[in-house]
Amino acid sequence: MKIFQVLLRRTYMPNGHIHRGKQKLIKEPTIKDIQKLKNQFAIEEENMFYLRHPYLTAEQSYGHAHALGRQEERMKRLLAVKKDFKENVTIESRLGHLRHKESWD
Repeated sequence: MKIFQVLLRRTYMPNGHIHRGKQKLIKEPTIKDIQKLKNQFAIEEENMFYLRHPYLTAEQSYGHAHALGRQEERMKRLLAVKKDFKENVTIESRLGHLRHKESWD
């Protein structure tokens, strides 16, 4: 039985666990992997360029939120959330949709 295991053993596999240890199986990088990495670096460099040189200057971007009215919208939402009392809720208002067919009345 042992001779059978020795003869049919896959010789390209490392001893032990294939992802850990000193005899782990390491995948060699291909041309496709290197090209993908170069493309990712190029995209990252382009993004960093746009972050270093924005479309608007600091003076142009100042006050754009005020012109859009975002501060007023935010204050309205904040005041709506911070009400002292909530609106009155009744069982009839919650379960009114169940009364559409009352033939026994």
